[in-house]
Amino acid sequence: MPAMTTPAATPSEQDAGKDKTLPGTIGFLGTGNMAEALIKGLLAAGLVKPEQIWGSDPRPSRCQQLKQQYGINMTTHNVDVVRRASMIMLSVKPQVLLGVMDEVAAYLKPKSLCVSIAAGVPLQVLESHLPKGTRVVRVMPNTPALVGAGATAIAAGSSATEEDVKLTQQIFGAVGFTVVLDEDQLDAVTGLSGSGPAYMFLVIEALSDAGVKVGLSRYNALALAAHTVLGSAKLLLETGQHPGHLKDMVTSPGGTAIAGLHTLEAGGLRTTLINAVEAATHRSRELGEIAIQNAEKRRQASKAQ
Repeated sequence: MPAMTTPAATPSEQDAGKDKTLPGTIGFLGTGNMAEALIKGLLAAGLVKPEQIWGSDPRPSRCQQLKQQYGINMTTHNVDVVRRASMIMLSVKPQVLLGVMDEVAAYLKPKSLCVSIAAGVPLQVLESHLPKGTRVVRVMPNTPALVGAGATAIAAGSSATEEDVKLTQQIFGAVGFTVVLDEDQLDAVTGLSGSGPAYMFLVIEALSDAGVKVGLSRYNALALAAHTVLGSAKLLLETGQHPGHLKDMVTSPGGTAIAGLHTLEAGGLRTTLINAVEAATHRSRELGEIAIQNAEKRRQASKAQ
């Protein structure tokens, strides 16, 4: 099994002696937690300067907060961002995304690059609400991006170029690992890495509860459980060893680990996790179909007016 690493080095990362600042301006339509994580990561990596970032948020207090904290440009008007940005990050909630795209479509620069982080909204819906020829990339990040340890899948739209994909990788590489896939695999990504942090938090909570049951304090049990999960993932990624091999390294004949593993297998942990990923994948597909149906209803209603 080859060693797994964080994102492949981009040209700017391979040549640290050169200025790695990206050209142009990045506009964020919506500046929630994920958008802020990207802004923070881009600035920390030196990929953009504060003046290259424009963001919009309907709350003046949020605009003021981000402007003061990061020195970026903020406005309460989406159109102001679109008029200034060479690249648009669609980072609003999925339920308001269609309305936002309809609002700004007429103001987009010809063949603009738009990157969507809205979960469950397919490329065909995104492209149908933007001017023809708009270069669209859809991404599926996860919440550990908030601490620079995200896992992001990237899928290109029909007009997106290889350079668009590389640029998107570079941006999301600032907050973790990236992988490029076909869009039909994004539902599986949502079921695994998109929803996966919730599964891991449940595992950590359960391990912590177990620690308390056998006599540890809540603080120590939680800290030990969280660092055990963190360290195990780090060991796997840095050694490139198969998880089965690493598991065997911990289990000695007649020892404690094999006794615990026997209990986990008897409880169906492996099957339960597989079923959880499968169920979340199916639900992601359902949400994508609903998004397509809603977009069609919106289009029909617009034609009827």
